[in-house]
Amino acid sequence: MIEQKSQSEELLERRKNIVANGVGVFNTATVKEAKGAIITDVDGRKLIDFAGGIGVVNAGHCPEPVVEAIREQAGKYLHTSFNVVTYEPYIKLCEELAEILPHGEKTKAMLISTGAEAVENAIKIARQATKRPAVLCYTEAYHGRTLMAMSLTSKVNYKFSSGPFAPEVYRIPFPNFYKYSGTQDMDDFVETELNRLRDSAHSIVDINSVAAIIIEPIQGEGGFNPVPQKYLEGLRAFCDEYGVLLIMDEIQSGFCRTGQWASWQHYNVQPDISTYAKSLGSGLPIAAVLGKAEIMDAAGPGTIGGTYIGSPVCCAAALATIQYMKDLNLNEKAIHIGKIVTDRMKKLQKEFSDIGDVRGVGAMIGIEFVKDNDPGKPNGELCDKIVKGCAAEGLVLLSAGTFKNVIRILSPLVISDEHLNQGLDILEDQIRKNIG
Repeated sequence: MIEQKSQSEELLERRKNIVANGVGVFNTATVKEAKGAIITDVDGRKLIDFAGGIGVVNAGHCPEPVVEAIREQAGKYLHTSFNVVTYEPYIKLCEELAEILPHGEKTKAMLISTGAEAVENAIKIARQATKRPAVLCYTEAYHGRTLMAMSLTSKVNYKFSSGPFAPEVYRIPFPNFYKYSGTQDMDDFVETELNRLRDSAHSIVDINSVAAIIIEPIQGEGGFNPVPQKYLEGLRAFCDEYGVLLIMDEIQSGFCRTGQWASWQHYNVQPDISTYAKSLGSGLPIAAVLGKAEIMDAAGPGTIGGTYIGSPVCCAAALATIQYMKDLNLNEKAIHIGKIVTDRMKKLQKEFSDIGDVRGVGAMIGIEFVKDNDPGKPNGELCDKIVKGCAAEGLVLLSAGTFKNVIRILSPLVISDEHLNQGLDILEDQIRKNIG
């Protein structure tokens, strides 16, 4: 008797037959519908979502006010192009973003569709504002997969046979305290890393040719690595000294994930330009670049943007998302979630040396797996087994890090304590099974 395939298996087989292999499969879950923090697959199975569409649904799947705003706007007009016909939702969203993410005395904004587009436009703005060509970025960084964004991205898995890359991009080590500090305490480590930064002005690129330094205050794909406070302060001072613009990429860390609208607000270090996407639109493709008005206005007319620069439907979704986040106080909820996750994982870390580090800010938590309690021995194989084991038990998870040895927690922030702890029970059980 031939065993009948599940609907999920059939759908995945159809995917394999028609979709290009280069489109990643990070998890084999399927979806028929989703609400809050629960995904229902095509077989009717309920899955707890700790991936959040790669950090896109901080406000949960299909929040009703957002869905209603989409319906309402879709009945009015879908597209005119903001370059051709000005519309209220674009203006209102820019005003809202400037209010919650102020950059100095006066802030200006632009909207596009994706995080990679935001990064591309931020670099163009910085180059025009400074009349300089070069950009400094970091190891373990991820900024997207278009040409400039891919050039800035560190992880080579995203870049195989994709060169040549954009010129005038220079990379320095990210101050990853867990991985590189050795026996140094935080202050000594930061001083060492700031000296590396200063040395780059002499040994890597002429600092007077550098337009901008771009950094994720908390790295996303790189493994949820938070930049040390004093390093970011020193980086800001370095940029000020040499007339370099500081760009902060908040695409994965923004919109309540860390307990603030942007993670740079935790640090109280002001960027000149910052980029956003993902949870801004609750799943609709929208992104933003914000910056000090005089810097943003340095870009010449027509040199930034594109045809789909802030779809009116996506703008409506983003406005409703921001209001929903305010109504539910998701910044506070992120702190609550982060404490539950961190407390449970740190307790588990005391039992197992294979858990090298538990780190993060707010609800942006990473759990790093290593061999022999050695930061220099990443254990991607163990991490992969845990992710797959969790998937089999109904928990959707993603890995991260250069060696895919970090489990990242990106659950919707509307998740109930009950579902959060159920998911953590599954994760803890799989860690015990695969380590033991």
